Amino acid sequence: MKNNKREYLKQLSNQAGVIAALAIDQRGSLKKMLAQAAGKPSNETDIVEFKKVISSELTPYASAILLDPEYGLPASKLRDKDAGLLLAYEKTGYDTTEPGRMPDLLADWSALRLKEAGADAVKFMLYYDVDEPEEINRKKQAFVERVGAESAAAGLPFFLELMSYDSQIADTKSKEYAKVKPHKVNEMIREFAKECYQVDVLKVEVPVNMAYVAGYSETNEAVYTKAAAAAYFKEQTELTNHVPFIFLSAGVSAELFQQTLKFAAAAGSTFNGVLCGRATWKGAIEPFAKEGTAAGKRWLNQRGRKNIEELNAVLKVSANSLFDKLD
Repeated sequence: MKNNKREYLKQLSNQAGVIAALAIDQRGSLKKMLAQAAGKPSNETDIVEFKKVISSELTPYASAILLDPEYGLPASKLRDKDAGLLLAYEKTGYDTTEPGRMPDLLADWSALRLKEAGADAVKFMLYYDVDEPEEINRKKQAFVERVGAESAAAGLPFFLELMSYDSQIADTKSKEYAKVKPHKVNEMIREFAKECYQVDVLKVEVPVNMAYVAGYSETNEAVYTKAAAAAYFKEQTELTNHVPFIFLSAGVSAELFQQTLKFAAAAGSTFNGVLCGRATWKGAIEPFAKEGTAAGKRWLNQRGRKNIEELNAVLKVSANSLFDKLD
């Protein structure tokens, strides 16, 4: 039995102390992707099976996998013996009946139950707009404090995933949002790096939309120069206050995500790895949905494996050991 958070973090990271983890805790969005690819409504069996295929085929090349306890526990049993396990604690989506994208927890789970299910860490995702009214954000801050305290009581590391948005801008991939994204992302990190939240690892967005960095898109008008974008990455590192942090892929292509990590490293970012989802496995959805499990496995063993091995090669030269920040 692991008796401290450090041992769990070792299980989740590679020999270099870098988190090279695979994320497939999607639920609602995965249902939609599978249904669209198949041309018919998806069912729970399809979702469970797809997660099992991802886990069995790709965890030999990952330090850990992030799953959800609703559909992902069968997949957790098929992961490579050396891969750690993160389990998501939040309900998918958010409350649409009131403003603020308020979060909620899975009603029949707790940090202790996630631990008993084999988790090496608790993951909780929060949508956060630093410019929303204080009454909304104070509730979210208290919510995170509770999850942090509960995870600590269970003896598990707490991974907080932060997703920025603007309550006045619907499209977070738009040029309009790109202009405010650095402020949204970095100020959110400033808040949740505080000790009161007991966060062990922050899972964060990169502070810019790379599609609007000069030289990274042939179609979009640049919002940031390369120098300005680099400064935002550097600022992000300084704001983490020595809390380890890892990047999420946010659904961009594998190639762009790898370019982004190289850019971050060159800018002086001391990020400690990734929790990479769709950038690795999204291409498996269509063959799996249309042709079945065997076709999905073929794609994963060819392109999926290539994606993750190329990502690992980038991490080897760009990411930093999380234990450097804990020692």
